[in-house]
Amino acid sequence: MVEKQYIDLFKQFRSTIDEHSCEVMNACRLEAAEALEQSGLPVKGHEDYLHTNVAKFFEAEYGLNLQQLGKGFDPYAAHICNVPELSSALFFMVNDLFYGRNLPENHLPKGVFVGSIREFAQTYPDVARKHYGRIADVKNNGIVAFNTMFAQDGLMVYVPQNVVVEQPIQLINLLQSKVDSLANRRLLIVAEASSQVKVLVCDHAASGAKFLVTQVTEIYAGENATVDFYELEETGENVIRLANTFVQQEVSSNVLSNNVTLQCGTTRNNYRVKLAGENAEATVCGIVVADKEQHVDNHAFLDHAVPHCQSTQLFKYVLQDHAVGAFCGRILVEQDAQKTMAYQTNRNLITSPTARMYSKPQLEIYADDVKCSHGLTTGQLDENALFYMRARGISEPQARQMLMQAFAVDVLEHIRLDSLKERLINLIDRRFQGEQVRCGGGCSSCR
Repeated sequence: MVEKQYIDLFKQFRSTIDEHSCEVMNACRLEAAEALEQSGLPVKGHEDYLHTNVAKFFEAEYGLNLQQLGKGFDPYAAHICNVPELSSALFFMVNDLFYGRNLPENHLPKGVFVGSIREFAQTYPDVARKHYGRIADVKNNGIVAFNTMFAQDGLMVYVPQNVVVEQPIQLINLLQSKVDSLANRRLLIVAEASSQVKVLVCDHAASGAKFLVTQVTEIYAGENATVDFYELEETGENVIRLANTFVQQEVSSNVLSNNVTLQCGTTRNNYRVKLAGENAEATVCGIVVADKEQHVDNHAFLDHAVPHCQSTQLFKYVLQDHAVGAFCGRILVEQDAQKTMAYQTNRNLITSPTARMYSKPQLEIYADDVKCSHGLTTGQLDENALFYMRARGISEPQARQMLMQAFAVDVLEHIRLDSLKERLINLIDRRFQGEQVRCGGGCSSCR
């Protein structure tokens, strides 16, 4: 078993891992190690991993920075990911460590904390213990167990009750190393009752080394809270990203998760959302533009545990060259979850005879008074539409680009930040033109 070498490594360096972390994170490690030893890492053919062999990724040699060396790099000096007009509160994680030096002045409301999980756990230990590791499932997910064993820091976003954060919070996950590395990132977002927050997470690779990244995000939305969680992946062919996002929603909460994948090597995104309070609303969206040998696999599981909740899943793929896409969407409506409304849509555009798409929509319903549906289509560009546009003087490349733009737009319509929406439309347009896009703007490492 490939995981045995990492379990042995964990046991050998447990004291070093703990020394560079905090009590709240350390308290979860042993249970995670036992869970990983029990379940192992997912292999291709597993019920939830039919098209992605996760265990194989861990066979390569990667460095683990358990002693947190090499902190001299200043990401703020590189002006990474300048999204025009966003005016965000900007923070960085370099590989898997929060960068807490030279922080610019931000004008966040009183009581709001954005920073290192380690620092937050020292200042607010009760809140940290209440939420860290409580939503993420280590017992049934080997990747989450692995991450929990080794993660030493991460980003903490804490919004107290009744506080509205108008300014978007932006986190840049920057991969920077001279050697092939394994990074274990952790994000924890807690929005207490009647609070509001918008978080944008951008992934970039600033070096040519190979990276294996595990990421676990926990989002807690209290009663009547609103959380927007946006992810933009623009890394490179040398990056393997294994991300798990867990959401728990209380009464009348509203959570939007929107993922845009434009550049990657191999990406697997898991979303597990539990609507635990009545009148909660969840929206989980994704748009994938993949070419060459890129592999993108999205898996979304939305659990309606109580009555009167609503959920929407919308995932779209545009696959070119030899790209591979996979989508598995599951909606569970539990026995007492009457008056549920749940909708799932997967639309896929294949522009090359060698690209492949695998889809598996699922509905599991145990209540009888519900409105649920799922829709799936996979096909090529409409030849009639192409002919119509060419007959009116539009070149074939431009006509194809315009049709692909129209195909992608409804995922972006769910974005509730106009400046971000406009920027992403521009990035996707450039991607359809064949550009190896990056964040643009004033990003010196991406020019």
